[in-house]
Amino acid sequence: MQAKIETVKTLLEALPFIKEFRKEIVVIKYGGSAQTSPQLKEKFAEDILLMHLVGIKPVIVHGGGKKITDMLDALSIDTKFIDGQRVTTKEVMRIAEMILSGEINKEIVSLINSYGAKAIGVSGKDAHFITAKAKDFARWGLTGNITNVKPDVVINLIDDGFVPVIAPIAAGEEMGHPGFNINADLCASYVAKAIGANKIIFLTDTEGVLNNDKELLPSLTRDEVENLKADGTIHGGMVPKVDACLEAIDGGVQKAHIIDGRLEHSMLLELFTSEGVGTQIIK
Repeated sequence: MQAKIETVKTLLEALPFIKEFRKEIVVIKYGGSAQTSPQLKEKFAEDILLMHLVGIKPVIVHGGGKKITDMLDALSIDTKFIDGQRVTTKEVMRIAEMILSGEINKEIVSLINSYGAKAIGVSGKDAHFITAKAKDFARWGLTGNITNVKPDVVINLIDDGFVPVIAPIAAGEEMGHPGFNINADLCASYVAKAIGANKIIFLTDTEGVLNNDKELLPSLTRDEVENLKADGTIHGGMVPKVDACLEAIDGGVQKAHIIDGRLEHSMLLELFTSEGVGTQIIK
Protein backbone atom coordinates (compact mmCIF):
# COMPACT_ATOMS: atom_id res chain seq x y z
CA MET A 1 0.00 0.00 0.00
CA GLN A 2 2.84 2.40 0.83
CA ALA A 3 4.26 1.93 -2.68
CA LYS A 4 0.89 2.87 -4.14
CA ILE A 5 0.74 5.99 -1.98
CA GLU A 6 4.22 6.99 -3.17
CA THR A 7 3.06 6.55 -6.76
CA VAL A 8 0.13 8.89 -6.11
CA LYS A 9 2.48 11.44 -4.50
CA THR A 10 4.67 11.35 -7.59
CA LEU A 11 1.66 11.99 -9.82
CA LEU A 12 0.52 14.86 -7.60
CA GLU A 13 4.00 16.41 -7.72
CA ALA A 14 3.76 16.39 -11.51
CA LEU A 15 0.29 17.96 -11.57
CA PRO A 16 1.27 21.67 -11.39
CA PHE A 17 3.85 21.15 -14.13
CA ILE A 18 1.31 19.38 -16.33
CA LYS A 19 -1.00 22.37 -15.83
CA GLU A 20 1.83 24.79 -16.65
CA PHE A 21 2.91 23.13 -19.87
CA ARG A 22 -0.43 21.85 -21.12
CA LYS A 23 -1.06 23.26 -24.63
CA GLU A 24 2.53 24.56 -24.80
CA ILE A 25 4.96 23.60 -27.56
CA VAL A 26 8.16 21.88 -26.45
CA VAL A 27 10.90 21.31 -29.05
CA ILE A 28 13.22 18.36 -28.43
CA LYS A 29 16.58 17.98 -30.14
CA TYR A 30 16.95 14.20 -30.25
CA GLY A 31 20.48 12.86 -30.58
CA GLY A 32 23.36 11.02 -28.93
CA SER A 33 22.88 7.73 -27.07
CA ALA A 34 19.14 8.37 -26.73
CA GLN A 35 18.93 8.01 -30.52
CA THR A 36 21.10 4.88 -30.82
CA SER A 37 20.37 2.68 -27.77
CA PRO A 38 17.38 0.35 -28.39
CA GLN A 39 16.25 0.63 -24.76
CA LEU A 40 16.57 4.43 -24.69
CA LYS A 41 14.69 4.70 -28.00
CA GLU A 42 11.73 2.95 -26.41
CA LYS A 43 11.88 5.18 -23.31
CA PHE A 44 12.00 8.23 -25.56
CA ALA A 45 8.88 7.09 -27.42
CA GLU A 46 7.10 6.50 -24.09
CA ASP A 47 8.02 10.01 -22.94
CA ILE A 48 6.72 11.56 -26.16
CA LEU A 49 3.46 9.64 -25.84
CA LEU A 50 2.95 10.76 -22.23
CA MET A 51 3.71 14.38 -23.11
CA HIS A 52 1.25 14.18 -25.98
CA LEU A 53 -1.48 12.59 -23.85
CA VAL A 54 -1.29 15.27 -21.12
CA GLY A 55 -1.68 18.04 -23.68
CA ILE A 56 1.93 19.10 -24.30
CA LYS A 57 2.77 19.60 -27.97
CA PRO A 58 6.15 17.96 -28.64
CA VAL A 59 8.12 18.74 -31.81
CA ILE A 60 11.21 16.62 -32.51
CA VAL A 61 14.29 17.67 -34.47
CA HIS A 62 16.83 14.87 -34.86
CA GLY A 63 20.44 14.50 -35.88
CA GLY A 64 22.25 11.48 -37.30
CA GLY A 65 25.90 12.30 -37.90
CA LYS A 66 27.24 8.90 -36.88
CA LYS A 67 24.98 7.00 -39.27
CA ILE A 68 25.93 9.39 -42.07
CA THR A 69 29.62 8.76 -41.39
CA ASP A 70 29.08 4.99 -41.23
CA MET A 71 27.31 4.99 -44.61
CA LEU A 72 29.96 7.21 -46.20
CA ASP A 73 32.65 4.83 -44.94
CA ALA A 74 30.73 1.83 -46.27
CA LEU A 75 30.53 3.49 -49.69
CA SER A 76 34.19 4.60 -49.55
CA ILE A 77 33.20 8.25 -49.86
CA ASP A 78 35.64 10.65 -48.20
CA THR A 79 34.24 12.86 -45.45
CA LYS A 80 36.05 15.51 -43.46
CA PHE A 81 35.30 18.10 -40.80
CA ILE A 82 36.44 21.69 -40.39
CA ASP A 83 35.94 23.30 -36.97
CA GLY A 84 33.73 20.38 -35.99
CA GLN A 85 31.35 20.74 -38.94
CA ARG A 86 31.07 18.28 -41.81
CA VAL A 87 32.14 19.45 -45.26
CA THR A 88 29.10 18.62 -47.39
CA THR A 89 29.96 17.93 -51.02
CA LYS A 90 27.14 17.11 -53.46
CA GLU A 91 27.93 13.41 -53.03
CA VAL A 92 27.90 13.71 -49.22
CA MET A 93 24.67 15.72 -49.42
CA ARG A 94 22.92 12.86 -51.23
CA ILE A 95 23.91 10.42 -48.49
CA ALA A 96 23.09 12.85 -45.67
CA GLU A 97 19.60 13.41 -47.04
CA MET A 98 19.07 9.68 -47.58
CA ILE A 99 20.06 8.87 -43.99
CA LEU A 100 18.40 11.82 -42.25
CA SER A 101 15.16 12.20 -44.21
CA GLY A 102 14.86 8.53 -45.04
CA GLU A 103 16.27 6.00 -42.61
CA ILE A 104 16.44 7.93 -39.33
CA ASN A 105 13.35 10.10 -39.72
CA LYS A 106 11.09 7.21 -40.64
CA GLU A 107 12.50 5.00 -37.88
CA ILE A 108 11.61 7.64 -35.27
CA VAL A 109 8.16 8.19 -36.77
CA SER A 110 7.44 4.47 -36.83
CA LEU A 111 8.61 4.00 -33.24
CA ILE A 112 6.42 6.82 -31.88
CA ASN A 113 3.43 5.63 -33.89
CA SER A 114 3.87 2.10 -32.55
CA TYR A 115 3.44 3.47 -29.03
CA GLY A 116 0.15 5.13 -29.94
CA ALA A 117 1.01 8.74 -30.68
CA LYS A 118 0.46 10.13 -34.17
CA ALA A 119 3.83 11.19 -35.60
CA ILE A 120 4.65 12.43 -39.09
CA GLY A 121 8.09 13.01 -40.59
CA VAL A 122 9.17 16.02 -42.65
CA SER A 123 12.34 17.74 -43.74
CA GLY A 124 12.85 21.41 -44.47
CA LYS A 125 12.36 20.64 -48.15
CA ASP A 126 8.70 19.73 -47.53
CA ALA A 127 6.72 22.83 -48.51
CA HIS A 128 10.15 24.54 -48.40
CA PHE A 129 9.37 25.29 -44.80
CA ILE A 130 13.09 25.67 -44.00
CA THR A 131 15.30 27.51 -46.49
CA ALA A 132 19.02 28.18 -46.17
CA LYS A 133 22.10 29.55 -47.86
CA ALA A 134 25.67 28.27 -47.85
CA LYS A 135 27.53 28.89 -44.60
CA ASP A 136 30.75 29.27 -46.56
CA PHE A 137 30.66 27.23 -49.76
CA ALA A 138 34.42 27.34 -50.28
CA ARG A 139 35.02 25.73 -46.87
CA TRP A 140 31.93 23.66 -46.06
CA GLY A 141 30.17 23.15 -49.38
CA LEU A 142 26.46 22.44 -48.90
CA THR A 143 26.51 22.97 -45.15
CA GLY A 144 23.98 25.72 -44.67
CA ASN A 145 22.79 28.54 -42.46
CA ILE A 146 19.01 28.86 -42.13
CA THR A 147 17.50 31.96 -43.71
CA ASN A 148 13.81 31.32 -43.09
CA VAL A 149 11.40 28.97 -41.32
CA LYS A 150 7.70 28.92 -42.26
CA PRO A 151 5.98 28.22 -38.94
CA ASP A 152 2.55 27.44 -40.43
CA VAL A 153 3.73 24.08 -41.76
CA VAL A 154 4.61 22.80 -38.27
CA ILE A 155 1.72 24.59 -36.53
CA ASN A 156 -0.79 23.01 -38.91
CA LEU A 157 0.60 19.54 -38.17
CA ILE A 158 0.37 20.20 -34.42
CA ASP A 159 -3.20 21.50 -34.75
CA ASP A 160 -4.12 18.31 -36.62
CA GLY A 161 -2.89 16.24 -33.67
CA PHE A 162 0.46 15.14 -35.12
CA VAL A 163 3.87 15.01 -33.47
CA PRO A 164 6.17 16.54 -36.11
CA VAL A 165 9.53 14.81 -36.55
CA ILE A 166 11.91 17.07 -38.47
CA ALA A 167 15.06 16.10 -40.38
CA PRO A 168 17.62 18.95 -40.53
CA ILE A 169 17.71 19.29 -44.31
CA ALA A 170 16.89 22.70 -45.78
CA ALA A 171 15.82 23.74 -49.25
CA GLY A 172 17.92 26.05 -51.38
CA GLU A 173 16.35 29.22 -52.70
CA GLU A 174 16.83 28.50 -56.41
CA MET A 175 15.02 25.86 -58.47
CA GLY A 176 16.73 22.48 -58.61
CA HIS A 177 19.09 23.16 -55.71
CA PRO A 178 20.22 19.93 -53.96
CA GLY A 179 19.51 21.43 -50.54
CA PHE A 180 21.60 22.07 -47.47
CA ASN A 181 22.83 19.98 -44.56
CA ILE A 182 21.98 21.91 -41.37
CA ASN A 183 23.45 21.57 -37.88
CA ALA A 184 20.64 19.82 -35.99
CA ASP A 185 21.10 21.86 -32.79
CA LEU A 186 20.68 25.15 -34.64
CA CYS A 187 17.85 23.71 -36.73
CA ALA A 188 16.00 22.90 -33.49
CA SER A 189 16.54 26.44 -32.19
CA TYR A 190 15.35 28.11 -35.40
CA VAL A 191 12.25 25.92 -35.47
CA ALA A 192 11.57 26.57 -31.77
CA LYS A 193 11.64 30.33 -32.07
CA ALA A 194 9.66 30.34 -35.33
CA ILE A 195 6.78 28.30 -33.90
CA GLY A 196 6.66 30.04 -30.51
CA ALA A 197 7.88 27.13 -28.38
CA ASN A 198 7.79 27.50 -24.61
CA LYS A 199 10.85 25.28 -24.08
CA ILE A 200 13.61 23.62 -26.03
CA ILE A 201 15.36 20.52 -24.69
CA PHE A 202 18.66 19.17 -26.03
CA LEU A 203 19.33 15.48 -25.29
CA THR A 204 23.09 14.92 -25.02
CA ASP A 205 25.61 12.38 -23.75
CA THR A 206 26.56 14.38 -20.66
CA GLU A 207 24.78 15.52 -17.50
CA GLY A 208 24.62 19.07 -18.80
CA VAL A 209 27.12 21.94 -18.68
CA LEU A 210 29.94 21.11 -16.26
CA ASN A 211 32.46 23.32 -14.49
CA ASN A 212 36.20 22.61 -14.42
CA ASP A 213 35.68 20.24 -11.49
CA LYS A 214 33.19 18.22 -13.59
CA GLU A 215 30.30 19.43 -11.43
CA LEU A 216 26.93 20.17 -12.98
CA LEU A 217 25.96 23.81 -13.42
CA PRO A 218 22.16 23.67 -13.00
CA SER A 219 21.35 27.16 -14.30
CA LEU A 220 23.18 29.70 -16.45
CA THR A 221 22.44 33.15 -17.86
CA ARG A 222 23.71 34.44 -21.21
CA ASP A 223 26.52 36.39 -19.53
CA GLU A 224 27.60 33.34 -17.54
CA VAL A 225 27.62 31.21 -20.69
CA GLU A 226 29.76 33.74 -22.55
CA ASN A 227 32.22 33.95 -19.64
CA LEU A 228 32.50 30.14 -19.47
CA LYS A 229 33.13 30.01 -23.22
CA ALA A 230 35.78 32.72 -22.96
CA ASP A 231 37.73 30.93 -20.21
CA GLY A 232 37.48 27.54 -21.95
CA THR A 233 35.20 25.85 -19.40
CA ILE A 234 32.62 25.40 -22.16
CA HIS A 235 34.50 23.95 -25.13
CA GLY A 236 34.34 21.41 -27.94
CA GLY A 237 30.96 19.95 -28.79
CA MET A 238 29.22 21.82 -25.96
CA VAL A 239 29.84 25.19 -27.66
CA PRO A 240 27.32 24.72 -30.52
CA LYS A 241 24.76 23.40 -28.02
CA VAL A 242 24.95 26.45 -25.74
CA ASP A 243 24.98 28.70 -28.82
CA ALA A 244 21.80 26.98 -30.00
CA CYS A 245 20.27 27.55 -26.55
CA LEU A 246 21.12 31.25 -26.71
CA GLU A 247 19.72 31.46 -30.24
CA ALA A 248 16.43 30.03 -28.97
CA ILE A 249 16.01 32.25 -25.93
CA ASP A 250 16.98 35.34 -27.95
CA GLY A 251 14.14 34.35 -30.28
CA GLY A 252 11.53 34.27 -27.50
CA VAL A 253 11.75 30.70 -26.17
CA GLN A 254 11.45 31.01 -22.38
CA LYS A 255 13.97 28.35 -21.33
CA ALA A 256 16.51 26.08 -22.98
CA HIS A 257 17.71 22.89 -21.33
CA ILE A 258 20.70 20.64 -21.95
CA ILE A 259 19.99 17.26 -20.31
CA ASP A 260 21.44 13.76 -20.19
CA GLY A 261 19.78 11.61 -22.86
CA ARG A 262 21.47 8.53 -21.38
CA LEU A 263 19.20 8.82 -18.34
CA GLU A 264 15.90 7.02 -18.77
CA HIS A 265 12.91 9.40 -18.85
CA SER A 266 15.17 12.44 -18.46
CA MET A 267 12.66 14.60 -20.37
CA LEU A 268 9.91 13.75 -17.89
CA LEU A 269 12.24 14.43 -14.95
CA GLU A 270 12.98 17.85 -16.40
CA LEU A 271 9.39 18.73 -17.20
CA PHE A 272 7.50 17.26 -14.26
CA THR A 273 9.73 17.52 -11.18
CA SER A 274 10.62 20.57 -9.11
CA GLU A 275 14.35 19.79 -9.14
CA GLY A 276 14.61 19.07 -12.85
CA VAL A 277 17.77 17.68 -14.42
CA GLY A 278 20.65 19.01 -16.48
CA THR A 279 21.42 22.68 -17.14
CA GLN A 280 18.83 25.33 -17.89
CA ILE A 281 19.85 28.45 -19.80
CA ILE A 282 17.79 31.56 -19.27
CA LYS A 283 18.05 35.24 -20.23
